[in-house]
Amino acid sequence: MDKAVEEGYLVDYTTIEVKTKIMEEGIHYDDLSEEEKDAFDEAFEDDETITDTVSSAAVNEWLFNNDTIDGVLKSLMEQGLKVVGGDKLGKTILFAKNSNHAKAIVERFNKRYPESGTDFIKQIDYSIKYVDTLIDDFSTKEKMPQIAASVDMLDTGIDIPEILNLVFFKKVRSYSKFWQMIGRGTRLCSDLLGLGHDKEKFLIFDFCNNFEFFRADSHGTETGIQLSMSEKIYNSKMMIVRELQEYKYQSEDEYIEYRNSLVDELVNGVTTLNMDSFRVKNHLRYVERYSEKEVWGSLETVKVSEIKEHISPLIMPIGTDELARRFDYLIYALDLALLQGKDISNPASGIIATAEELSKLYNIPQVKAEKYTIDKVMTEDFWTSINILELDSAREALRDLIQYIEKKNQKLYFTDFTDEILTVNEGSSLYHTNDLKNYRKKVEFYLKEHQENIAVFKIRNNKKLSEGDLRELEKILWNELGSKADYKNEYGDTPIGKLIRKIVGVDRAAVNEAFSEFLSEERLNSNQIKFVRLIIDYIVANGNIDDNSLLMQEPFRSIGSITILFKDDMGTAKQILNVVEEIKKNSEDIA
Repeated sequence: MDKAVEEGYLVDYTTIEVKTKIMEEGIHYDDLSEEEKDAFDEAFEDDETITDTVSSAAVNEWLFNNDTIDGVLKSLMEQGLKVVGGDKLGKTILFAKNSNHAKAIVERFNKRYPESGTDFIKQIDYSIKYVDTLIDDFSTKEKMPQIAASVDMLDTGIDIPEILNLVFFKKVRSYSKFWQMIGRGTRLCSDLLGLGHDKEKFLIFDFCNNFEFFRADSHGTETGIQLSMSEKIYNSKMMIVRELQEYKYQSEDEYIEYRNSLVDELVNGVTTLNMDSFRVKNHLRYVERYSEKEVWGSLETVKVSEIKEHISPLIMPIGTDELARRFDYLIYALDLALLQGKDISNPASGIIATAEELSKLYNIPQVKAEKYTIDKVMTEDFWTSINILELDSAREALRDLIQYIEKKNQKLYFTDFTDEILTVNEGSSLYHTNDLKNYRKKVEFYLKEHQENIAVFKIRNNKKLSEGDLRELEKILWNELGSKADYKNEYGDTPIGKLIRKIVGVDRAAVNEAFSEFLSEERLNSNQIKFVRLIIDYIVANGNIDDNSLLMQEPFRSIGSITILFKDDMGTAKQILNVVEEIKKNSEDIA
């Protein structure tokens, strides 16, 4: 992004970071005024789970405090970047926690700013009918709404140059997704501020400590862009269809029938898309192609890649029961693990736990009707001879019963307790020092903040360490940040260089240089180059490829295995693997 801004392809941002008492600390009964205590008692008198405290985690999840929402809207309306000579707030995406949160925001805005009209702000998420029409309107400079209270739908993949403000009213813990969301504001826009006055920057309001979090942990707690549940389910079913095209499954009628039923569902997901939606129009060629059932007869790697990129992100959720869809995904993930010969213990434990919870609810007629299946899923015999057909039968039997398990859904509360701003930090960089107590956090934070340290620089730039470099790192990790025992407790016998490489990754330029001879179209074909670029991306993010079997898994598998891609040139494949090994050795060996 820095390079794109410098060269004039994107615009940069400034930030306003706000902490409020309720968002930070929750609601404490003793801190309330007498009038607010009466309101607290009235609001929660029927809920025995709430005593005298509501945690900050509940805010915007199932408790929506009017004064907190009002404060966010006030900051946006007063400080947000404007158009039309400063008379109108510029196009704004407000990232909300969930649909109920977005709805509460819209309601508070309309109550506080009735003069703006009912179309100035709109809720945009999968629960809204005609949501694509709303997105089309939001994408049009002259049309309302100006503010989109969005849940997931506008986080990624939307290109609206007129966006001037982003409001983070929810926590994000995926570093990749965070930057994707920031990317919604980076587009250039001519004459946005008036004739001859182009868009020069955009403004980010952060009310949920996202920038602070990523300063301390620049890789977040997730990797990659977070997919919607609908997209995950669609991709899983598609990959199951791909696995079932193997010869051993095409000789059994039951598997053929099951594959055909999945293909029907996948095709139906495409044919029911709204062809008037601008999102669909952007991928129309692929939508038309995968509307034909015949195309699904054989899914080679190119088709898999096309479907993941152009089809599954468009798929709308089927049904409104989120818990049932999550259970569907759990089963499909287990199906895929079985078909690919992977360890199934993790998803299987989730299904067994679900069955155990349901077994406590036989007093409910709908649950009792499926007692045979519930009891069977909890037996060892079921799992020793399991196959995907039995799993799908269990999925159909249990998915609609998940709603009866002790509610994960909390009752919604709307309160009006006075909130106060604790701090406002304007224009802060994404990187600053922070006091971290945990040894692991101190190590990770130190390394990310001191990449100019010569030893760290060498590891990040694919250079071998000297003995002096290693002694310096040992001094920092074993004396200054903690003890050698602390290191061993946290990281075991992991070599220091390998650990640092995993934390700070590798500079892309250094990895590109290592693979430079393989990035030429004269040397490799387009799919082979894509494969090498995936290797580069993985090493940049993760430091090393510790096990070459990773190259047989996603995301590499979508392009094709190395043995297939280089079947006519295994010498080149060996050279590529040698580069991978050399990069790894540079983090482990002493020069």
